[in-house]
Amino acid sequence: MHRFYDTELETFRSRLILMGEKAIEQVWLALRALTEADPELARQVIANDDELDQLEIAIDDEAVRYMSLRAPIASELRLVIVGMKASHDLERVGDESTSIAKRARRLATELFLNAENIAADNEVITRMTNIAREMLRDALDCLFETENQEKAVTVIRRDKDVDALNKQFYRDLSVRMNIAPDSIARALEYMFISKSIERIADHATNIAEEMVYLTQAKDIRHVPENKKTPAP
Repeated sequence: MHRFYDTELETFRSRLILMGEKAIEQVWLALRALTEADPELARQVIANDDELDQLEIAIDDEAVRYMSLRAPIASELRLVIVGMKASHDLERVGDESTSIAKRARRLATELFLNAENIAADNEVITRMTNIAREMLRDALDCLFETENQEKAVTVIRRDKDVDALNKQFYRDLSVRMNIAPDSIARALEYMFISKSIERIADHATNIAEEMVYLTQAKDIRHVPENKKTPAP
């Protein structure tokens, strides 16, 4: 039999799902602002960040209220704790998207739209962002919908793909800066954008790890086996 305040937990879940959708949209809009050299879209991403901040505050308030008034059982308590942690990760995703948007705005208005290698650089950034967005989507799906531990472990393992792309991109940009000093300003912007995407993937990984704690009451953070790519 459902407890009479199950609707409160469903409202809590729904708010988290809404925050997740908005965070994923922010990542997508930030990427578009960069690749389309659209300063107006970049400004929209920056303005939207306040909404994610307010959702995080509301989720924390709901969680504290629920724990204070409802004497939750263990599974409910895990949901509330994981939800609070996930909302923090989603807020940080929003912050990283804002950082990308600010750099995209500068690149669009100040730093040579016709610069050499811009198409190739945007292709790398797009590839990284698509992986990070898929990780975020899958982490949220398995956290709030399917509760699929296997899917969560797949998310965790994909983080290595983003890390590898980020490191290679750093190396490529460093070589370019040595060869062409006039490219340094733009290359530095792309380095910071790449790092923001790598951090978004880290936040997706955190959410996936939290899902396992929610369903299995098991902390798998820093477990090397979960981060290894399966043999082909």
